Amino acid sequence: MGKTFAEKILAKYAGLETVVPGQIVTIKPDHLLTHDNTAPIIGKIGPELEQYGVHSTEMPIIVLDHVIPAANEKTSTNHFKIREFVKAHGIKHFFDIGVGVCHQVVVEKGLALPGQVLLGSDSHTCSYGAVGAFSTGIDRTEAASLLLTGETWLKVPRTIKITLSGSLRPGVFAKDLILHIIGDISASGATYCAVEFHGEIGQFSIADRFTIANMGIEMGAKIAVFPVDDKTRMYLQYRGIDTDRYQEVWADDDADYWKELNYDLSVIEPVIAAPHTVDNMRTVSQLAGTKIHQAFLGTCTNGRIADLQIAVKLLKGRRVHPDVRLIVAPASQEVLIDALEKDLIIPLVEAGAVILPPGCGPCLGAHQGALAPGERCISTANRNFKGRMGCKDAEIYLASPATVVWSAIKGVIADPREALSPMAEGGREVFQ
Repeated sequence: MGKTFAEKILAKYAGLETVVPGQIVTIKPDHLLTHDNTAPIIGKIGPELEQYGVHSTEMPIIVLDHVIPAANEKTSTNHFKIREFVKAHGIKHFFDIGVGVCHQVVVEKGLALPGQVLLGSDSHTCSYGAVGAFSTGIDRTEAASLLLTGETWLKVPRTIKITLSGSLRPGVFAKDLILHIIGDISASGATYCAVEFHGEIGQFSIADRFTIANMGIEMGAKIAVFPVDDKTRMYLQYRGIDTDRYQEVWADDDADYWKELNYDLSVIEPVIAAPHTVDNMRTVSQLAGTKIHQAFLGTCTNGRIADLQIAVKLLKGRRVHPDVRLIVAPASQEVLIDALEKDLIIPLVEAGAVILPPGCGPCLGAHQGALAPGERCISTANRNFKGRMGCKDAEIYLASPATVVWSAIKGVIADPREALSPMAEGGREVFQ
């Protein structure tokens, strides 16, 4: 019997010939990601760090991104502690405020490669499955132990095989697909499972795969992963990474799966995750006309250059509705510079958008873009839990960048396919 992706890679890292779902293995990951929560993590092991130091200066990746620039003394003090820790222990991979959202930065900097294992004290570490890595979130205590010992344990997950067929229609995007899947199987439908994506994936860019893998955790998955193909190799080559720096790993054709699911992309519609759970999936048409107060384009899920390009195309000749605040946060400094060079920022600002520095603040409600009681926000983020954007009495609707921006223009939740109408400026070319 063949092996799944997770079984292959965990057997390799555990030094075993084979592993089975449910088995506990001890591994040494390639990298450990932490962010602003590094301060409380190292606070757990202060005496041990002083006595033994960190296990490796290469393994940790630290990105300051959640509350940047610091919003208050407490945050600033945490950042100060992290910078001092980095200097004291010679941490090689440290990215201070402004470099970007941690998950975007890890991939941009070539620190997540096919066939590697990455763990992170952030649930959306599963994002790196976009480039064929085994990546997953762990809690802060495990992260603290990893800093000291360089190893941890994992349970080998069962695997769900998701096969995609057909093509998405104009006005429908990767975000719609993953929201549709989560709505279909539920927020717990893949709990502690590895999710493999098969089928006609060549149509999805690395950015698309990032969006899909990023939200694997929202259906409970331990990992969500795509196979390495020519698009992956070309992307990594663009990053200056040759094929001899990584080893591709993928499931055998006769692998044994816990569950197999099939989705016809041609029938997927623009959808929304309505408050207050990600699996509360509705079609946009079901919620059309719902008044919104804020629209947010950004985060590690949808803050990349293609998302900004969609926004600019939709806003051409139009403005953000006067009753709506459109907040835009590029996912990284690199994305921001690219957007400046491609002349995407000025049109956004002229159309009424507010540009934030690359960071996570609005997504988790920690900094910038917090909501007031009774307000509604339509967002490209990955979570819409009660209180997620700073107010338990506000509502968050998750959608694709196209749906978010078109709704910002209309002042209400609206179907972006309206922009495909021959009567609309740009017609069907708007999403090409």
